[in-house]
Amino acid sequence: MAKLETVPYGGWDSCHRLSNGVIDLVVTGQVGPRIIRLGFSGQGNLFCEVAEELGRTGGDAWRMYGGHRFWHAPEDPLRTYQPDNTPVEVGECSGVVRVVQPLEVATGIQKELDIEMGDAAAHVRITHRLINRNLWQVTLAPWALSVMTAGGTGVIPLPPRGPHPENLLPVNTLALWPYTDMSDPRWTWGERYILLRQDEVATGPQKFGADVRDGWVAYVVGGYAFVKLFARAPGGRYPDLGSNVEVFTNDFMLELETLGRVQRLEPGGTAEHIEDWFLFEGVAAPGGDAEVEATLLPLVRRAQAAVAPALPR
Repeated sequence: MAKLETVPYGGWDSCHRLSNGVIDLVVTGQVGPRIIRLGFSGQGNLFCEVAEELGRTGGDAWRMYGGHRFWHAPEDPLRTYQPDNTPVEVGECSGVVRVVQPLEVATGIQKELDIEMGDAAAHVRITHRLINRNLWQVTLAPWALSVMTAGGTGVIPLPPRGPHPENLLPVNTLALWPYTDMSDPRWTWGERYILLRQDEVATGPQKFGADVRDGWVAYVVGGYAFVKLFARAPGGRYPDLGSNVEVFTNDFMLELETLGRVQRLEPGGTAEHIEDWFLFEGVAAPGGDAEVEATLLPLVRRAQAAVAPALPR
């Protein structure tokens, strides 16, 4: 059974480690909501840590810190970059660890994370929850961002391909930012998968968004694979030209992001977005479609099979 304990971490006096003996994660207590660490027990952190920001608290400037964070879309300089530099409430009930952020005064939105860790399995379920504390409607989409450690490869599946002229209509969209350079060598534009490599000597960031219908994305680094599973609402409206997945990279990290559908919340209303995380060992970084199909896809299918019967989505 997963155990929750209060520990110091990264210069903060009060953090919360959740471990089942196979994997562990660390939730910051003095800032957040943030999951600053995720990895196999006794092994390295798969999440990025921004060294110069670890242990800091307070202040009006937004800090990245690293780890996994929770925003609401669409991105905006004011609503998005609200500082999360103050303590959060962390408690446990019936095997669920709940992290509650104080109200974001500027937006009227409150954020919660529910964390469930499987017994003796490399699996975590994260329920992201936004609550509208305003006296008026708010339109938003939940946005879950995992800041991954350097040196790995993001993997994004595309819908099945088909021949012409039997397939005359498009099946998905890709969103490109003004700074996206499709000729950058960090990209591999495959037939069935898009790969984006993190490169610590690269100049300039890269980002794209996609309508991903397979319900998964992954990051492979240092022999480990991090797989995210998520639900897609058929017919739902998604931010950023219909993107339910976005990937961003710069010279020190790669962000693996999923988004929920755009919703109009009444006062007191909530929006939830669920991710299931799986970790695997002994996985080589793929260089193209064939490697994804051979090494990563069987692990994704194993994760999907584990979630389907036990954890309704």
